[in-house]
Amino acid sequence: MEIDILIALEDLGYQGPLMEDGALDAVVIKGAASPEFTKLSAWIVSELRLYLKLEENVHATNCPSEAEGFQLEMSGLLSELACPYSCLTSGHVTQRFLSRTDCLLLITFLLSELDASRMILVNKPQRKAQESGSPVFQELKGICMALGMSKPPPNITMFQFFSGIEKKLKEAISRVPPNHVGEPLMKKPFGPVHMEKVEAINQALVNEYEVRRKMLLKRLDVTVQSFGWSERAKTQAEKLSRVYQPLRSALLTNSNISVAHLLAARQDISKILRTSSGKMREKTACAINKVDELQTSCK
Repeated sequence: MEIDILIALEDLGYQGPLMEDGALDAVVIKGAASPEFTKLSAWIVSELRLYLKLEENVHATNCPSEAEGFQLEMSGLLSELACPYSCLTSGHVTQRFLSRTDCLLLITFLLSELDASRMILVNKPQRKAQESGSPVFQELKGICMALGMSKPPPNITMFQFFSGIEKKLKEAISRVPPNHVGEPLMKKPFGPVHMEKVEAINQALVNEYEVRRKMLLKRLDVTVQSFGWSERAKTQAEKLSRVYQPLRSALLTNSNISVAHLLAARQDISKILRTSSGKMREKTACAINKVDELQTSCK
């Protein structure tokens, strides 16, 4: 069974440390108490969530004392997937996924679900994706249009395609003054481990900024609502709503910043300018600022 699991993991793109000889057997013996076993399970579940709309999720643990949390999350996921193996879904939760046999069966079940989900997607691609293309396709299409490239032939290889993009980019850069584009902010090459860490950092920042955006937008809504408390404003409520709502709907809470933005960033973005500096004040000055400055000078 271990050999079949390793073959399936390799076919599905897993490149973790458990591909080494004897590593898988060493972690399934410990089961849920092994952080490496939970990392493997969490990886399979994360891949599975790309194809299925699952409410439950499974997170890797950092130490054996966190095993109970993993057992609870995995039990919820197996219930949602309607797992047919009673040995994985019955009994007290804290006693599950501890034996070698159960752990191997759990990994086998998750891998079979992932494999089946990928096969279904290949055989029945989403209609929307067929009509408009994937996000990656749309990005590449935008690059080709920006560079003035013609539609590539259907038999072109990926190497030939990206070589053509590189050639067009060099031609475009050669037509602008030196240092027009600037030096990249990140000069060192990123490996898979670096990319994984950077994506984790970016996701943490995106989550934090989303909370901040929600708070600021809530404050904005409350402030605008307060404008309508007066008797005069109540007669203009419909007009205010007609002007405000289209602008408000354009303010989204989620961020579209990704690792691609970091890789494309140039060194000039790392320069920090004080908001009170002369150059910045020229761009942010307005009538309200002038009133504040006048009041300050009078004092």
